[in-house]
Amino acid sequence: MVPCCGFQLSSNTSDIADSHSSAAATTTVTGTFFGYRRGRVRFCLHDNSRAAPAPLLLLEFTVPTAYLAREMHHGLLRVALECGRARAPRAPLFGVPVWSMYCNGRKVGFAIRRQMTEGDAAVFKLMQSISVGTGVLPGKSKTGDGHRLYLRASFERVIGSIDSESFHMIDPVGSTGQQLSIFLLRT
Repeated sequence: MVPCCGFQLSSNTSDIADSHSSAAATTTVTGTFFGYRRGRVRFCLHDNSRAAPAPLLLLEFTVPTAYLAREMHHGLLRVALECGRARAPRAPLFGVPVWSMYCNGRKVGFAIRRQMTEGDAAVFKLMQSISVGTGVLPGKSKTGDGHRLYLRASFERVIGSIDSESFHMIDPVGSTGQQLSIFLLRT
């Protein structure tokens, strides 16, 4: 495992690929976690790391970045985002505005769909040459939340149905140990 700024980037997801149904559609996307150390963490999905203006999905988690980094430190992170059919029965899965958030089986708060702001666009511009990795972005928070941390990786996108998708971090070359998956479920 390669620790940096509280996040650890490494993965061993070969078993995950074997466990997916052969009927599920899979593609590769870029996922980015970013946020100030004592602020909330955001998660963004892009078709690729250089696609700037229009992310597939941008969520803000109500947990602090430091909390998620601590959970990732244990080598296994499963984030389940769940919404009820009554709350968003016909919305596309990426159009659901609010999700209940579970981290490694414990309810920890919510995830809120966001529109990209100028600040988010500035972060993506700083990161346009980064395909995978973890680190600290230049600049400090004006509100005292510390430095802005990031983790960027390729994820296998698995579309199970109109009501379920999952994203599984793909092994960076030569890395082992970390398993990171995000599940979107409409129940």
